[in-house]
Amino acid sequence: MELNIKKLKDQALKEIDGIKNSEEWENIKNKYFSRKSGELAKLLKDIKDVADDLRPKVGTMVNEAKEEIENALEDKMSKIKKGSGDKLERDFIDVTLNIEKYKLGHLHPVTQITNELEDIFKSMGFMILDGPELESDYYNFESLNIPTWHPARDTQDTFYIEAKDKLLMRTHTSPVQVRAMQKYGAPLRCVVPGRVFRNEATDASHDHTFYQLEGLMIDKDISITNLIAVMKELLSGIFKREVKVRLRPGYFPFVEPGFELDIQCLICGGKGCPVCKQSGWLELLPCGLVHPNVLKAGGIDPKKYSGFAFGLGLTRLVMMKYKIDDIRLLQGGDLRFLNQF
Repeated sequence: MELNIKKLKDQALKEIDGIKNSEEWENIKNKYFSRKSGELAKLLKDIKDVADDLRPKVGTMVNEAKEEIENALEDKMSKIKKGSGDKLERDFIDVTLNIEKYKLGHLHPVTQITNELEDIFKSMGFMILDGPELESDYYNFESLNIPTWHPARDTQDTFYIEAKDKLLMRTHTSPVQVRAMQKYGAPLRCVVPGRVFRNEATDASHDHTFYQLEGLMIDKDISITNLIAVMKELLSGIFKREVKVRLRPGYFPFVEPGFELDIQCLICGGKGCPVCKQSGWLELLPCGLVHPNVLKAGGIDPKKYSGFAFGLGLTRLVMMKYKIDDIRLLQGGDLRFLNQF
């Protein structure tokens, strides 16, 4: 083994001495230092066959040979760069050529709005949380008071990934409600922006992939009044103006009572368009007081604490703010559209 190491080192040094240009230098370097097929890599593999008492000595010899070959390669490259070997090493650059200005990227409009919302909620003392997009059936449905037999599941056509383990692409950001309660307990204030998935038939106002922002506040004596106050602060902060809203009863299994908060369509001004389905109003924010069963799933006593939750359609909010009339533009990747923001 020792003889093989010396023979390999002498051969490498001889070949390095004969290098005439950078191409030959690169070939020699790969010959000896390639991770998979290099001569030094092959030599290192053979160390396992050396007797235990000789391995330290052999290992030291290999490292010394490797260092000596590396130094020889560095010295040769220095000579090549100085012009003693390859005269074509220096590239010709025409400094008179016009160079296109470097184009900087920018944030997607959904990201911009998300950042604004996070700042608004942080100013009100809310934490910013995240959760898995590949979710379990328990957190996505059952812990939110939607058991397997519940008809509310029919309204969320779901992408199931693994039937055996009941894994699915989350249909809303609401699973993080229970995860947050289990981790932080009460009192609790948090918002959860994120991407969600549904097996939708796409049109101007529906897509299979979109964004939501979940909100949750739990404390003693929380009521609908607290919910409305936070919602008004949210809308005035994001739109920078007064927005007409309406609150109407709505059913969601994880809140009781539940509401639909609608805003007047900012694209058509309430006159009717494809985005608002000619109604003049757009469903933006389902909300309500957290159902006692959901509090129990999060490990919180519903007799001591109450809270409110809401699910904001981030994608629709972006459409309202920038007057985008087709939701599919946001995920289409068309730079002519995205460069407007």
